[in-house]
Amino acid sequence: MQFNSQQGDQSPADAIALRARCAIAGFTLLETMIVVLLVGLLAAIATPSWLTFINHLQLNMAQDQIYRAMRIAQSNAKRDKDIWQTSFREKDGIVQWSIHRAMGKTCILDQVHWHSLSSTIAIYKDKNKKGKSETTLAKPKGDCSNAGVWRVQFNYKGNTNGQLGQITLITKNNSTTQRCVYVSTLIGALRKGRYHPKPNNSKKYCY
Repeated sequence: MQFNSQQGDQSPADAIALRARCAIAGFTLLETMIVVLLVGLLAAIATPSWLTFINHLQLNMAQDQIYRAMRIAQSNAKRDKDIWQTSFREKDGIVQWSIHRAMGKTCILDQVHWHSLSSTIAIYKDKNKKGKSETTLAKPKGDCSNAGVWRVQFNYKGNTNGQLGQITLITKNNSTTQRCVYVSTLIGALRKGRYHPKPNNSKKYCY
């Protein structure tokens, strides 16, 4: 009885298939490494853009809150035939706002309810490149603990109570990313604005 001396040996076809599988496996590993490297590079590139997007989103949300707060105070003033105001302050590095009845010329009560904006948001208090303030709402001074709160008041007609101005918000890590809300007329017109590279006629960059 003869035995095939090739029995048990790998055929040429099997050898070729094995080499092909090894080559494919090796290429897949290399490809995976390249993909991982590319993902890392893209992540490094995309991270600043993502952070910018988040900052803009939080700033837009803060601007909307400020705008709505002013609108509510204006509506309450017309409803109650009384002076209402929206107040703004920074406490422990957090911007806060409150809607309440007017409480005199200088102070507001501690009992009013304050709402906080994102901790990444600040009120822009510095002067701009033209030497003008971008936050110009009334900020009465007094002896009480709440002295220095920015405010805007509305009378029973919904008109501003003799004050015009704006409040400008920035992100704490980028003062050129700005959003503002301003009272533009004595009849209580409210507008939203954003930073522009060129100032307007009032030498403001947020309009």
